Amino acid sequence: MPNVNDAFTLPSGQTVRNRIAKAAMTEGLAFRDGLPNDAHCNLYRRWADRGCGLLITGNVIIDRAHLERPGNVIVDGPLDAQGRAAWARWAAAATAGGTQAWVQISHAGRQTQKSVNPHPRAPSAVPLALPGGQFGRPLPLTGIEIEALIARFADAAVVAREAGFTGVQVHAAHGYLISQFLSPLANQRRDEWGGSLENRARLLIEVVKAVRAAVGTDFTLSVKLNSADFQKGGFGFDDCLIVAGWLADLGVDCLELSGGTYEQPAMMDMDGLTPREEPKQQSTRMREAYFVQLAKALMAARTPPLMVTGGFRSLNAMDDAIASGIALVGVGRPLCAEPDCVTELLAGHIEELPRFEQRLAIGPGWLGPASPFKLVRTLNGFAAQAWYYQQLRRVAASGTAEKLNPFKAFLAEDKENKARL
Repeated sequence: MPNVNDAFTLPSGQTVRNRIAKAAMTEGLAFRDGLPNDAHCNLYRRWADRGCGLLITGNVIIDRAHLERPGNVIVDGPLDAQGRAAWARWAAAATAGGTQAWVQISHAGRQTQKSVNPHPRAPSAVPLALPGGQFGRPLPLTGIEIEALIARFADAAVVAREAGFTGVQVHAAHGYLISQFLSPLANQRRDEWGGSLENRARLLIEVVKAVRAAVGTDFTLSVKLNSADFQKGGFGFDDCLIVAGWLADLGVDCLELSGGTYEQPAMMDMDGLTPREEPKQQSTRMREAYFVQLAKALMAARTPPLMVTGGFRSLNAMDDAIASGIALVGVGRPLCAEPDCVTELLAGHIEELPRFEQRLAIGPGWLGPASPFKLVRTLNGFAAQAWYYQQLRRVAASGTAEKLNPFKAFLAEDKENKARL
């Protein structure tokens, strides 16, 4: 039976030295020029040196008017010599020691904060149903604008290849633009880009075709797709099964399975609850691998090789997932605080990856995730996210994380974000 220490060769011909991938996590380290900098290089070099066979970057945005957050790396036009050199340094750091490194290319659509763009472009004029007023009412994209965005995804993939990265991941999950097109709730169009699943998936399919034509078959092309939005009337698992088959037909090298949106953040488990629609896997200690059961259903149908991210902590659960036929398991948040943890796990020095409550006490003032009030749960979720963002900054600067109260982290991160607008 294969396990996490075994190598895996992708259809592109590239080999990942083990089955653990650093999943995409937004870094927020870029300045207003949108270029990767020394902080990116430091962070990714530390990760490349510490166990994971694959590193996937955080959102690289194809339109600076639609940032996922301030501090995103941006590719929305040709790079000059300085930009190409910055990208080459980042790629060299991320691929050190033979590590595979993929660039996640994305457009935030209506999930662009109002401070970045008060009226972002989206499939339809359907605002996010979130308290706090952080997101404005979107404007529908025109057909000409959609065609231009497809070309931008392909251009960003070319930048990644020329810089020295070994692949790209098209972000079609978590409620970002392509995910918005897939969702009947966010996409209420009546043209060729909306209505039927075939039409709602058209943007994703055309992006995949354009990227493949631009970078060739020997460069890894991955897609991150929701198993479901976990919203009534949204993109569901039956839709996912069909789209996964279409992506397999297009020769996608790897499909990462995730789920949720900002409105229903299953991917972050912000409110501490398991989505009701999601099958639960029993564990001797804690719930692990949110999407493993759904991945098994996909493998019974037609799908590219699968990567599953979400909740993996123990070596046993990872090995069980790999033995079931899953190609790669993704790890995220533990690497924010302890960049050595995967090395320790693979060496057998620890049996499970740390949770941030365990080794780095969060201190007083944490209200807990399970408040009955949606606004409080939302604020707690963003505070927890800010804790990880701040730890990424510390690991990039010094290689180590620190004890930090989540709400102090939230204030510090807000200050960082304003400085990058």
